[in-house]
Amino acid sequence: MRRSLSLLCVVVLFLGMRVEAGAATQGVTREQTEQTVQAQALSRSLLAAGLPGLVAKREPLGGSLAHYTWKVRVGAGAYDVVTLHRVVRESIPWIPARTSRAVFMVHGDLWGFVPAFLTNTRVSTMPSDQSVAGFLASHDVDVWGLDLRWVGVPESEVDFRFMANWNLETHVKDLGTGLTLADAVRKLSGGGSSNGNNRMFLLGWSRGATIGYAYLDAESQRPRGLRRVDGFIPMDMVLRFAPEAAEQRGWACDRYEALQAARNQGRTEGGLLGPAPGTPVRLIGQLADDAPNAPSPLAAPVLVAQPTPTNRQFAVIAAGATAALFAPLQPLTPGYHLAASTPDATGLPFKTAFTPEATLFDYLQLAVPYQSLNEVVETEAQLCGLDVPYDDHLKDVKVPVMYVGAAGGVGNYGEYSVRLLGSTDVTMHTVRTRPEAERALDYGHADLFLARDARARVWTPMLQWIQAH
Repeated sequence: MRRSLSLLCVVVLFLGMRVEAGAATQGVTREQTEQTVQAQALSRSLLAAGLPGLVAKREPLGGSLAHYTWKVRVGAGAYDVVTLHRVVRESIPWIPARTSRAVFMVHGDLWGFVPAFLTNTRVSTMPSDQSVAGFLASHDVDVWGLDLRWVGVPESEVDFRFMANWNLETHVKDLGTGLTLADAVRKLSGGGSSNGNNRMFLLGWSRGATIGYAYLDAESQRPRGLRRVDGFIPMDMVLRFAPEAAEQRGWACDRYEALQAARNQGRTEGGLLGPAPGTPVRLIGQLADDAPNAPSPLAAPVLVAQPTPTNRQFAVIAAGATAALFAPLQPLTPGYHLAASTPDATGLPFKTAFTPEATLFDYLQLAVPYQSLNEVVETEAQLCGLDVPYDDHLKDVKVPVMYVGAAGGVGNYGEYSVRLLGSTDVTMHTVRTRPEAERALDYGHADLFLARDARARVWTPMLQWIQAH
C-alpha cells in the first residue's frame, strides 16, 4: 500500500475499508458505498474546518502502534504550514483501534513533536519502547500533536521577514486547527470509544504549556459545546510568577527588555540563545559525538577562567548547567537545566545523572535551527508581569489540571500558574530527588522525556491521571 494517500483514501482507510489488489474490477459493494459516503462527509467536514489538501504518511512503530503525519497549510506564505502527528494503536494497518482517551501534545523551543515526544524513533541510543507518545499509545491513549510553523523552516533560509507576524496568537490558532482535525477524525472515523465517552486532553511542555494556557483562556469564552479540551497537563513551565518570586520576575523583565530591543532593531527570528538558537545546540551534540575527547572550541565564551573541557564534558555542562548559556541574562529559574548531572571536583557538571550521555548527545543534534522571536518576547512580557492578551480569562478555565514539573527545571515555580485557573480538580506532580536547595542537580527539564526512569517517575503518573479522568 502506498505510504502517501489522498485525504479521501486516508479517511476511507480510517473508516475500516480495506483496498484489495484488483478491487477496481470487482465492483462496488453496499458496504464500500456506505463507507465512501461516510468518507465524503468527513472530507466535507474537514474542508469546512479549513483543512483542505491533506496527505497522510504512516510509519509503523511495532507493537501494533503507528505514527501518522499530515502537512496542514494554515496560511498563504511558503512556511505557513504545520505538521500534525498521531501515534495510535491499530486494529490492522491504517485502521486505528477505538480509544476513550486522547491527548494533544504541544512542544516547546528547539525540538518539534518527534524529538520531544517520540524521541526513540530518531535516537538509536534509546530503547525502542521508550517515548512518552509511544508509552501512552500502547496503553490505549490516542496521541496527537503538531509541529509549530518554525519547525519546518529549512536551515538554508536567510530571510526571516515572513516571521514578522508569527506570535503566540498564531500558534494558538494553529493549535485550534490541529484540535479541530483530531476531533473530526476521531468522531467521524470511528477511532473514538463506541459508547461516546471520549475525552481530549491538552499537554504542553515548556513554551508549549504557555500556548496551552493561551488556548484555554480563549476557549473558555466559547459555548461549552464548541470547546474541545477536557483536561490540561502543563509540563514544567511558568505563566506568571508568584508574588514571592520577585527576583525571578525581575530576571524575566531583563530578558524581555533585551529581546524587545532586538525586535525593535528589526529582528524577527531567534530565541533566548540568540539568532538561530538551534544551531549551537546541534553543534554541541555533534562535537560530543564526533570528537568527545577533543578540547571544546565552544567553551571559551561560556566558561571564563576555567580549564577547557572536552567536547563530551561541554555537552554535559550545557545540559546540566544550562543557565550558563543565557549569560549575561539569567535563566527562567535558579539552577535551571535540561538534564541533571553530577559535578566534578570544581563543581562543574561531569556526567549525566538520569539521561544516558549518548542519548543526550543525539537529542541535542535534533534541535531545529530557527524560531520566531515574537512568541519569546510575548512570553517574557507575561513572565515580567506586563499586560498581554492571553490570560484575561484564566478563572473561566475549569477543566481538570495536572501540573508536571521537574525540580531542576521550572519545578514548583510553575504551581502558582495553575492556581490562577478556575479549576478545582488540580493535581501537582513535581519530580524531585533532592531538597530544593540542591535543585541545580535535580531532575531536569528534558529528563522528563529522556531519563532512564521517566516511564516510572513521569509517564505512569500522567497515564493514571488521564485514565482517572
